[in-house]
Amino acid sequence: MTRTPARGATRAAALALGVTLLAAGCGNGDDTGGEGADSSGGWTEPAQDLAADITYSVWDQTQVAAIDENLAAFNEKYPNIDVTVNVTPWGEYWTKLQTQASSDTLPDLFWMNGPNIGLYASNGKIEPITGEVEAGAIDPASYPSSLVDLYTVDGTQYGVPKDFDTIGIWTNTALFDKAGVDLPTGDWTWQEFQDTAAEISEKLKSDGVYGAAGGMDGQTTYYNTIFQAGGYVVEDGTSGYATPEDQAGIQFWTDLMESGASPSMQQLTDTTADQWFTSGKLAMYWGGSWFRAALQDEALAKDVTVLPLPTDEEQATVIHGVANVVAASSTNKEAAQALQVFLASKDAQQQQGDAGSVIPAFTGTQSAFTASMPDANLQVFLDAVAYAKPLPVSNNSAAWNALETDLLPQAFSGAKPVDQVTADLAKQMDAALAEE
Repeated sequence: MTRTPARGATRAAALALGVTLLAAGCGNGDDTGGEGADSSGGWTEPAQDLAADITYSVWDQTQVAAIDENLAAFNEKYPNIDVTVNVTPWGEYWTKLQTQASSDTLPDLFWMNGPNIGLYASNGKIEPITGEVEAGAIDPASYPSSLVDLYTVDGTQYGVPKDFDTIGIWTNTALFDKAGVDLPTGDWTWQEFQDTAAEISEKLKSDGVYGAAGGMDGQTTYYNTIFQAGGYVVEDGTSGYATPEDQAGIQFWTDLMESGASPSMQQLTDTTADQWFTSGKLAMYWGGSWFRAALQDEALAKDVTVLPLPTDEEQATVIHGVANVVAASSTNKEAAQALQVFLASKDAQQQQGDAGSVIPAFTGTQSAFTASMPDANLQVFLDAVAYAKPLPVSNNSAAWNALETDLLPQAFSGAKPVDQVTADLAKQMDAALAEE
């Protein structure tokens, strides 16, 4: 997320992180209390005169204004807790976190995503929220259950999502008009999507415009088509890539590129799909709800509307959400947990929602997001929760994420047959999963 901040980790950095943490061992894994814990392992709300200086690390500059509003409200209750927000761009965020984790110098509070929660939690780098939940300070029932489960590792909960995202198709209606192609109704199939993308690419070829784009971001592209084909990415410790359903989900993108309806893999390596869209050279972009923030100052925003993803065997989209987590090594755990609890509250998430850049995870706080672009049909992202499937993860997602990055481009580019690439990927992925 946002991966753009995409919510999947930077693959090479994340793989290195896995090696580093596993070598470092469990560190503070036995410390499940902290300054805010009572002798029974529960959690006690800190006194309002608590004084501390804490750090809060995030990766998305577009959300800082809303975070500042959160912190102003937090300081009304805790005026003596000074919070320094550190913004590290997505490309460097996980590398920096790796270094901090290996030396137990993590920020007091920081953003965590699904692909990394298992690795950090299993190595004792994150403080559980068990006490806060038992004390009633955080109520998991207020958030999408699939995302609560995502941040629960081996029966222990480490965070709740501060926001959530689903995937839709961001559409440049001006390019549809220029190509003389009718805007789809949204109730459409894979074939109808492929045909629409190919028609726009053909009609606007002289302008360097493409109808749609693939790419190597599973959350926004091929995980969705795998689910739509009835497949799975990882289940019960095994890979689904060798199944006919997964192969169909990958073939979708190979066909799109082969037809000329999408830029080539090399073009997408040089310029990502979201950049093609914001430059006015892409009619349809498969992107997350977080992409709303990227359109804040874009002139093309007036021409943008959102369509739901096409369907195959079933309707499906990936759902994910970022969580705030406290470092187990924090020396200001009581203050960090107080901020974590505050940011999980309805009031704080309503502030996030009012900013319009993300969909807050707390039930009943999402209406401001859709109102932020009233003509863009952002309701698609909320409706998608009904048919959403959690982002595929495991305790060391980075290991097989790296395999996807290495192998799948061979299929998308047509260099090797899809069934050959996916069979090889499944074999290597199963070996990586067996070592978790």
